[in-house]
Amino acid sequence: MRPAAVVRDLADIETEGWDTPARGSICWQTLFSAGVTATDSMVCGVATLNAGEDFALHHHPEPEVYFGVEGETTVMVDGKPCRLAPGVAIFIPSGAVHGIAPVAQRVRFFYVFAAARFEDIAYTFAPPGTVLN
Repeated sequence: MRPAAVVRDLADIETEGWDTPARGSICWQTLFSAGVTATDSMVCGVATLNAGEDFALHHHPEPEVYFGVEGETTVMVDGKPCRLAPGVAIFIPSGAVHGIAPVAQRVRFFYVFAAARFEDIAYTFAPPGTVLN
């Protein structure tokens, strides 16, 4: 039997973030993740960076996609600058080191992981002070 559709309204979803400054100041709203929603095959949501905020260099085994919703910035992926802007998608391969330096303006992007639940994403962050080129 096929599962039922799950509908979420971003306006009703709590904003989350890390308590560890070394991971960056990014915050996000999880749209779908097993354990939060009746879904089991992908994790997705909307991430937000306000002016001056960043997302530290990191990697994880799961591939990921970013899709620009608001603002424009550069995402570094394995040392290569990738433009992120409304309507632009970036595929981030499994294990690729990626991050976002402090942004000049508010940036929002939709993200998708090939995983069942957000808690299963095995993030590994670069040491504090590692610079994005």
